[in-house]
Amino acid sequence: MKNNDYIINDQIRDSEVRVISEEGEMLGVMPTGTAMQRAEDLGLDLIMISPNANPPVCRIEDFGKFKYEQLRKEKENKKKQKVTEVKEIRFSPNIDTNDFNTKMNAARKFLTKGEKVKVTVRFRGREMAHGVPTAKKLLEDFANGLSDVSTLEKEAKIEGRSIAMVLAEKK
Repeated sequence: MKNNDYIINDQIRDSEVRVISEEGEMLGVMPTGTAMQRAEDLGLDLIMISPNANPPVCRIEDFGKFKYEQLRKEKENKKKQKVTEVKEIRFSPNIDTNDFNTKMNAARKFLTKGEKVKVTVRFRGREMAHGVPTAKKLLEDFANGLSDVSTLEKEAKIEGRSIAMVLAEKK
């Protein structure tokens, strides 16, 4: 349910509901009118928190406080999520050994930080006519060189004028 989709007080149309007090005690199943009267006597709202249950579950609580708590929980959950970033490393099929090792060390840093690495070999001009086997060999060597810290997530695949593969951190 979204924040503004809660059913409260007079909007509840079910004949019976399971009620939870503001302290979290189970008050049991009761007619909706009785539950609304009890909430009104306490100066609080009756909020339906589980409409698909049988009978639906409602909570007696201040609606403003309830919405605030829900927003806080959502923010806390977003903080706990880990967003993995995909870093891209590009080179051409006729890369020199030292440049290749430098790119591999950069990829190693990214992988140890927990990020994924997309390795791309780009073709220019007529390189594509003769360079595809060379590029596949380069990508294979790249993956083998990083096999201690990574696993191959996506095999080498031709995408337009380049060949790419994705490596992920080894767990």
